[in-house]
Amino acid sequence: MPHSADSPNPRPPAAPGDRLARRLRAMRKERAWSLDRAAAETGVSKAMLGQIERGESSPTVACLWKIATGFQCSLSGFLVEWEPQTSDALFRTADSVRDRPASDDMLVAPLFPFEKRFGFEWLELTLLPGYVRQSEPHAPGVTEHLAVVQGAMEVCLAGEWKALKAGEAVRFAGDRAHGYRNLNADKAVCHNLIHYAAPAGAA
Repeated sequence: MPHSADSPNPRPPAAPGDRLARRLRAMRKERAWSLDRAAAETGVSKAMLGQIERGESSPTVACLWKIATGFQCSLSGFLVEWEPQTSDALFRTADSVRDRPASDDMLVAPLFPFEKRFGFEWLELTLLPGYVRQSEPHAPGVTEHLAVVQGAMEVCLAGEWKALKAGEAVRFAGDRAHGYRNLNADKAVCHNLIHYAAPAGAA
């Protein structure tokens, strides 16, 4: 059976800031958006967007989500350069793709970046001790599936924090305000499958 390993289309590695700057410029060009238009669509200031494009600022994951939602694309579209795969089987290793894409104390491994035919992305998230993030609603129809595989963490749903430990999981509407936190002394690792309703996540 044909299969593919971790790097089916290897490309020279790029620093997260450089990758994000390049991706943001390309997406603005595709849409013929000015920085003013991009700021209006994303809710991120024109100054901040300009700094990101010049590689002068390291945004938070919450900021990346706001940009992705405004551009109606997937979060992983900003994290990796990825081409749709056609092999019958695709093997991935979290250690080979784990990175710290933003200024937060969170590591992200895009195990399966978004592909339009599947409609989802699958991320491994590592929440370092003390990590807290409150997220604004994502694009309409986004659903998140979260399963803790190591340690313990909490998710905030409908304004209430709920504890989760290894082996426990939750599915919730990502188009409503929510949050993640790890107030423990050890890291927490979870898998986060994010499903996008068309046309959101088209990139």
